[in-house]
Amino acid sequence: MSKQSEMFVSQAPRPLADRLRPEIIAEVVGQDHLLGDDGPIGRMVLNGRLASMILWGPPGSGKTTIARLLALETELEFEPLSAVFSGVADLRKVFERASASRARGKGTLLFIDEIHRFNKAQQDGFLPYVEDGTVILIGATTENPSFEINAALLSRSQVFVLNRLDDAALEELLVRGEQVEERKIPVDDDARRALKSMADGDGRYLLNLTEELFTLGRETVLDTARLIQTVQKRAPLYDKGQEGHYNLISAMHKSIRGSDVDATLYWLARMFVGGEDPRFIARRLARAAVEDIGLADPQALPQALAAWEAYERIGTPEGELALAQCAIYLACAPKSNASYKAYGSAMHCARETGSLMPPKHILNAPTGLMKDLGYGAGYEYDHNAEEAFSGQNYFPEDIDREIFYQPVERGYEREIAKRLEYWEKLRADRRAKDPQS
Repeated sequence: MSKQSEMFVSQAPRPLADRLRPEIIAEVVGQDHLLGDDGPIGRMVLNGRLASMILWGPPGSGKTTIARLLALETELEFEPLSAVFSGVADLRKVFERASASRARGKGTLLFIDEIHRFNKAQQDGFLPYVEDGTVILIGATTENPSFEINAALLSRSQVFVLNRLDDAALEELLVRGEQVEERKIPVDDDARRALKSMADGDGRYLLNLTEELFTLGRETVLDTARLIQTVQKRAPLYDKGQEGHYNLISAMHKSIRGSDVDATLYWLARMFVGGEDPRFIARRLARAAVEDIGLADPQALPQALAAWEAYERIGTPEGELALAQCAIYLACAPKSNASYKAYGSAMHCARETGSLMPPKHILNAPTGLMKDLGYGAGYEYDHNAEEAFSGQNYFPEDIDREIFYQPVERGYEREIAKRLEYWEKLRADRRAKDPQS
């Protein structure tokens, strides 16, 4: 680059986020659990020895900055790549430069942003260079590494989880911005809190909003309503195809199970705001009805199916109300997983016992041969028995009777339990009279 070009670059305006980029690890906010002297990365820096790692965290949490500063503080060559814009040819050039640097006694830190965007073959291509120490790899990802990073690469790297920036960390960034601009952000106290809420834990996004506010006149002071009019509110971070999709539906399901109606509504609303497919939610509501409520409230499943059907008929946005009503019903319903557990126990028993035949007395005998073999012999028609209950054995003859379903003392299952107890008494009376039954 010519001196004239360098002069123009130096005079070009720099975004506030770039001007506030930390120069040392200690200036990184919100990640003390990793970067402090007692943190795993902090200890690596103190010892002057880095290991390959995956930095997993939300946007704006400092992944790129941390990688750059680690290279600086350990005196490694810094080779940054973006998986979105780079391919095999770019990687090959980096590895060539890293090999040359190694021959000169200089190590290389290869930083790959959005590493989950590389396919399996590309990720496998890192392995020889990571294993022999040609590069120390730092990969950054917003996605769960368990799903997106090859097992072989994960086994050679440490995974560190970065936090979304909390209120204190975001406030620190605002103060630093004010120090650089030498004036206060033109908002009142309530709007300042709203500004941090809009950032949703993303430091870079917060500073971009702040920079926009600094362009306003010095006499302007915005309240919350005018702040929202001035800057575009950010959509919540939510990826319908990835981990957020499963985290929020799980949070809603567990809130239903825990009978916390308000938390249930919160997570439901979070998914609606994030653009989740209401059919995915409807399916989970039906699952919660049978898995966590069951026969404690036999109306739970019909309610879930009715809400699903109502959504299909009404559509968005009115149909979401039917799902919200169902979620409230399920959260307030008595809970029982007795059916769920009974099904699991029966499945286990069925796998263990193989192909045992039913007892002959409950088999049909449509042919003479089958009658001769004893099919149907001794069957008692329950409707003709006293109490419409014969008490006969319906399990295979080669196994003992099992009890799979054990209803709880909640909701309608309390009545079912009484009924089962009564039938077991009749069954015991029969056995006392006829031990062979």
